[in-house]
Amino acid sequence: MTDVIIVESPAKAKTINKYLGNKYTVVASLGHVRDLPPKDGSVRPDENFAMDWQADERGNKQIKLIAKALKGAQTLYLATDPDREGEAISWHVRSMLEEKNLLRNINVERITFNEITRQAVQHAIKHPRDLDQPLIEAYLARRALDYLVGFTLSPILWRKLPGSRSAGRVQSVALRLICEREAEIEVFQSKEYWTITGQFKTLRNIDFSARLTHFEGKKLEQFDLANESITQNICQEIIKTSYAVQSIERKQTKRNPSPPFTTSTLQQEASRKLHMSAQTTMRTAQQLYEGIDLQGETVGLITYMRTDGVQLANEAIESIRTHIGKNFGKNYLPGTARKYVSKAKNAQEAHEAIRPTSIDNTPDHVAAFLTPEQKKLYELIWKRAVASQMQSAVIDQVAAVLSNPNQTALFRATGSVIAFDGFLKLYKESSDDTDKDKHSSDASTLLPTMKEGEEVSLNKLNPEQHFTQPPARYSEASLVKKMEELGIGRPSTYASILGVLRDRDYVALENRYFIPQNRGRLVTAFLTSFFKRYVDVDFTANLEERLDNISNSKLNWKTVLQEFWQDFSKAIEQTKDLKISDVIDALDKDLEAHFFAPSPDNPNPRKCPACTDGILHLKLGRYGSFIGCVNYPECQYTRKLIAEESNDNDEKELIEGTKLLGKDPQTDKNVYLKKGPWGLYLQLGDTDSEDKNKKPKRSTIPFGTNALNLSLEDALALLSLPKQLGPHPKTQETIQAGLGRFGPYLKMGGIFASLKKGENILDITLNQAVEVIDQKLATIRTLGLHTKDNNPILLRKGRFGFYLQHNKTIANLPKDKDETTLSLEEAMQLLKDKGKTPSGGKKKPSTTKNKVTVKKTKKV
Repeated sequence: MTDVIIVESPAKAKTINKYLGNKYTVVASLGHVRDLPPKDGSVRPDENFAMDWQADERGNKQIKLIAKALKGAQTLYLATDPDREGEAISWHVRSMLEEKNLLRNINVERITFNEITRQAVQHAIKHPRDLDQPLIEAYLARRALDYLVGFTLSPILWRKLPGSRSAGRVQSVALRLICEREAEIEVFQSKEYWTITGQFKTLRNIDFSARLTHFEGKKLEQFDLANESITQNICQEIIKTSYAVQSIERKQTKRNPSPPFTTSTLQQEASRKLHMSAQTTMRTAQQLYEGIDLQGETVGLITYMRTDGVQLANEAIESIRTHIGKNFGKNYLPGTARKYVSKAKNAQEAHEAIRPTSIDNTPDHVAAFLTPEQKKLYELIWKRAVASQMQSAVIDQVAAVLSNPNQTALFRATGSVIAFDGFLKLYKESSDDTDKDKHSSDASTLLPTMKEGEEVSLNKLNPEQHFTQPPARYSEASLVKKMEELGIGRPSTYASILGVLRDRDYVALENRYFIPQNRGRLVTAFLTSFFKRYVDVDFTANLEERLDNISNSKLNWKTVLQEFWQDFSKAIEQTKDLKISDVIDALDKDLEAHFFAPSPDNPNPRKCPACTDGILHLKLGRYGSFIGCVNYPECQYTRKLIAEESNDNDEKELIEGTKLLGKDPQTDKNVYLKKGPWGLYLQLGDTDSEDKNKKPKRSTIPFGTNALNLSLEDALALLSLPKQLGPHPKTQETIQAGLGRFGPYLKMGGIFASLKKGENILDITLNQAVEVIDQKLATIRTLGLHTKDNNPILLRKGRFGFYLQHNKTIANLPKDKDETTLSLEEAMQLLKDKGKTPSGGKKKPSTTKNKVTVKKTKKV
């Protein structure tokens, strides 16, 4: 008799099973076991927001496995992830088991742990709790809201804006941020300004530079030196005089370490330092959390990676401080432990920050057991956690003011030096283009030793021209940071939101920056024109706060839903009479600066190039948006806005046939994007001129991928295929992910399964792969062994119905034959009578010879 523990993933089940042994049966739910059916009426506002739940084939299968494991058990432990989604999965599992009357005489307990270690799991089992009802209600409210927005707003998009894909409660606001930033860049007017830097020399012939800050008693603002003429006139005046040190200011500043990682800060720093996408970061962190095999023992290396808390457990702090004192010395250890408080809006801080489960597992110690991605991310997490408890860095700063005799010109020279490196000895935080802080550089800049009144000589003046720069586009790091600051969405959802925007072709990621595509701009313009409130940043943030208050028992979840639906349904009702012409006129006006921006080459972009008096206007067709002439049908000029989802356009743009993407850091070989006779492909390394038969490794590119925007990281990931994802939890057979001639696939033994359209082969996890394989296995049934060779006869379901397979011989099942009652003997007879071997696409050579008619001639 064993108790049963339910976790989410097979990897976690495997790790926990090793810790607990035979006293427990650990079963994976493989994520959610049921969800709202994707059809109208799954959430019914008129019935007090009644919700229908439906389990798919995989969910029902997992519940059957759990039910089987429960036979004879006394306690069911629900040990899904320690967050809102984890609480919801536990609730769904319990509800489905209760509906089937499978929990009689079984005690149900909820347990959670922030790290997957032997001690943490055993402690959780000894301290169970009830399911957190407010957290479940917060999940129900979010799920209902997302469903109502998606299934109510998306159909309007499809009808009123053909070619659009979907709208989402948080997704649409994130898209709006990207589009508005691009609009700012497009209308930005660069402005000229100048600066003057002097090259000085001390009496001891030591060179240094200083910048002109004041002229004729006035502090110089950014645009005071507006052009070259003004700047040169000032230079001519101030170059003639002598200079001396007017004053010297010395001060010492401290720079404190950053807190340990939260979900969002980990995504930001991994993007900036490691060039990892948010999805790659979360996938890799999940692997580190669920467990890595270290010399025969599976160990979770980091704590739970979905958190907005920055605090650390006391025992973790003590172990880190012990490590610092032992390995860095007492100078690097503060007198008291550092305590951190989150500054993020709506931070719940339900869990610890992301940290190593054991500080003794140093990056060097575990490196041999990790993949390159795991190694880099673990090192980042480990160093950040340790540095967060180290001593502050001390920086000596010196500023000298230089002046001419009548003080009409003042120059300022600054210098700094790191007097004590503190935490910088271990970790330096990076910053991106939109977040340049005063500590972005740690390099020391020394000034020569000077004293007040000392004369210095001005050798040269360097006037320099500058232009103001537009705001930078959002990178993944800066967008995640912005969303967290605004309180939009939850950090655990950011990776999937950004992935959806790319998958829908609403945005493209070029050189690690988001660029909105025309489809995305049209959707944003439509939503801001007709549903402005629901893509408003403040409204979304306030709604997010109300949803959080449900989990804190401060608000009733159905009251929040009712208040939202009351106004949202009215806004939807108002669009029923909305004409396509009204939509297109609004979009044409809103996006005029984008689609019809004047330029020196085309001062009148609205003028039709095909007719004399035609005006170009935004139009909507059956398959999407385009630009056309108002004189249609007399003038049939059109211009596409949105490219087709294919690699054809990429092939046309790759004029040279080859594009160098970078170098593989592992092999130091070049990575190329190339154009061949059958399309674009990737290649690792150059063709060996000495051995033409030794071909470099190549990879196809998944259909629908914008090949020209492929990053080096994604290219290397594609070239690494096929890759092993891990063992199937039931069969222990290895599941492999690969890319074939018909697209991405999964393979387990002789079983192949294709991925659905839109699923990224690079982001597929073992949990998702198990789900796909199980769905495939559900279409295959072994009827028995053939008497001829003892090999199995399989009943499989294909696109045209059921068929039998024995080795390479297949036979279609007659339409009048019930597959559920088919016997082994009937199957063997069908294979004998109707069996055929697929040709594999190869045409069999003809066995009939051409007849040659020979005409006989009679001898004369």
